[in-house]
Amino acid sequence: MKDKVYIQDLGKYVGREVKLEGWLYNKRSSGKIKFLILRDGTGLLQCIVFKGNVTEEEFEIADKMGQESSFRVFGLVKEEPRAPGGYELDVKKLELISESHDYPITPKEHGIEFLIDHRHLWLRSKRQTAILRIRHRIVKAIRDFFDSRGFTLLDTPIITPTSVEGTSTLFETQYFDLGKAYLTQSGQLYAEAGAMALGKVYTFGPTFRAEKSKTRRHLTEFWMVEPEVAFFDLNDDMDLAEEFIEYVVQTVIKDKAEELKTLERDTSKLEKVKRPFPRISYDEAVEILKKNGVDFPWGDDFGGADETIISDQFDRPVMVHRYPAEVKAFYMKRDPENPKLALAVDVLAPEGYGEIIGGSQREDDYDELVKRIKEHNLPQEPFEWYLDLRRYGSVPHSGFGLGLERTVAWICGIEHVRETIPFPRMIYRNTP
Repeated sequence: MKDKVYIQDLGKYVGREVKLEGWLYNKRSSGKIKFLILRDGTGLLQCIVFKGNVTEEEFEIADKMGQESSFRVFGLVKEEPRAPGGYELDVKKLELISESHDYPITPKEHGIEFLIDHRHLWLRSKRQTAILRIRHRIVKAIRDFFDSRGFTLLDTPIITPTSVEGTSTLFETQYFDLGKAYLTQSGQLYAEAGAMALGKVYTFGPTFRAEKSKTRRHLTEFWMVEPEVAFFDLNDDMDLAEEFIEYVVQTVIKDKAEELKTLERDTSKLEKVKRPFPRISYDEAVEILKKNGVDFPWGDDFGGADETIISDQFDRPVMVHRYPAEVKAFYMKRDPENPKLALAVDVLAPEGYGEIIGGSQREDDYDELVKRIKEHNLPQEPFEWYLDLRRYGSVPHSGFGLGLERTVAWICGIEHVRETIPFPRMIYRNTP
């Protein structure tokens, strides 16, 4: 029995006979030679089947196998710089595991609706596996960043009795005999409770928005990481955000160069994502829009096109802070120098990818928070536990949320977020 190996580890086995298992990615013939491209989930490998080196039956299998047939090969590993991955296998034995014929996703062009309908198969393509590997590395970088800085992961509920910003954009469900409940749009309120217990926490999990947004930046189910830190003000929050983004981007550049190359990503733009990031006020952002011919009324929130114009002025993410309080959530602290402004910050990614971080200093004064709840026409009773955080040892604290899929889209250079998650959920699709 030869060693079972994976394509990603072949460098350790040059000159040795090994066993590999996988699927037929592609093939071609040249007389008495068959070139089978094997994929095993870790890479691609060219397998050379010479007619004289295998049995007649095995050579016939190699000739008739269809795309995505699963098979097992035994052979000698050789270096070959011209082959995918830099190695090839001189096949000594071939075994068919399961035949595949008429595979629907052929090497020709397919429309996006066809591909999304066959997302369970589309995931096998070289581009999609590259995206998913980068997503995996981003997730690990996120965890590594916070874990190495003394943060504690806090797992917050997906089913909640109320919302962070009102229930108009939440998925509603009946919760046994207790009445209405909602799928979470953020773990932030619970993270604040965690920060009062543990000092530095982060939540990381799926969140849900029932907004009827049909844009390239929106999903109805997406993942978000949300750090929350006691004794942090807005400036501390912005320092953490830029250190965090720099770490994630530079880690992916270093560790996933091959996947970025597969996606034809211009990494020179990502290499510029280093501290310090420009920090501009909402007022300064409005001036940028006006200078670029946009008649933007002060007090409105920025749309996607506005964010693109603002971010186009910079070669790295830009931090826009101190928004009008009227367009921000009830829990955001007002600027003591100008109560019309909230101590909030959005981080806009370059190249038109929009907001990837939204954060703020939280209102830590009990009376002010009660006032904000009333101003936003929210019922106070469901927030009594949240108000307890202000009753018993309140401190200044801040945090932010980063949307994973938008971040993946930006780092990968993808046009639409539907390719950044294995099975996207959008307002017009909940299958497969």
